[in-house]
Order: sequence, then structure tokens, then C-alpha cells
Amino acid sequence: MADAGPADRWSDPTYDGGMDDAPQPRTDDGDELTPAQLDFLASVFELVRAGQTDTVVSFLDRGLPVNLTNSKGDSLLILAAYHKHADLVRALLERGADTARLNDRGQTALGSAVFRNTAEIVTDLLDAGADPELGAPSAVAVAEFFELPQMAGLLAGGR
Repeated sequence: MADAGPADRWSDPTYDGGMDDAPQPRTDDGDELTPAQLDFLASVFELVRAGQTDTVVSFLDRGLPVNLTNSKGDSLLILAAYHKHADLVRALLERGADTARLNDRGQTALGSAVFRNTAEIVTDLLDAGADPELGAPSAVAVAEFFELPQMAGLLAGGR
């Protein structure tokens, strides 16, 4: 899959971004995470996918990093945008989530929101400074490839 173009990578659910040989996650001081810690972190990503805004926010407000990523490089913001959880996207943005963070496939939260055709989230991300040209594929490329004229209009500034 190394020669695949951006659209192929975007639509291929089996592409793992080359993470098969990823190193064991470590704490800031270099210690390996315990199985319980790994389970907790995995549960946070499930909470994001399920749109459990209040629970995720409570963890963030107690110190969970807002730009936490999983083994595929998906940030909390990317997952919230992909799963169409506008309230959670806004909460993450309010806490400083990085709109320029790319996952291991080169995708952004904005590209995810465009792909899912979610105008409210696209607008929130643009208002927070997300770059429509960032990523591979970029949000602009996603809108073009999937023929999403409303999304293309939002990205072009036609809100």
C-alpha cells in the first residue's frame, strides 16, 4: 500500500499507517505503561467514539492530555470529529486541542469532519484555525474527491 494515493489511504480500513512495529507506549519518565494504564487509555478513546462528552471532559480537566493519540496517531479531536460529536469537538478545542495534528495516515480532524459531511464541526474547526490544505489528503481534497459541494464551499470561506 506504500504507493497508494491519498484517496486510497483514506478509504482503506486495513491500512495501519505502518504501526505494526510501534514501540510500547511509555510514560514521560520513560517507564512502560502498565496493562491497567493501557486499558484506561483505550477506554478513553472508546468514550470519545461514543460521544461521552462529560466523562471525557472530566478526565481532561483532571490532567488527561488533550492531544492524546492512539496507536494509529488518531487524536481525541480526530475521533470526535469523525464520529460527529460536535459538543465534544468544541470541548476539546476549548481545551487547546491541536487542529493541525495529523494521524499516521496524514489525516486531520477537519478532513474527518469533511468526509463525514458535518458542517457544524467543519465550521467549528475552521473557526479554531484548522488549515483546509493540511493533510494527505487535505480537507479540500476530500471534499473534491467525494464530491461534497457544501463542504467545499465551507472550506473556501462560503459559510
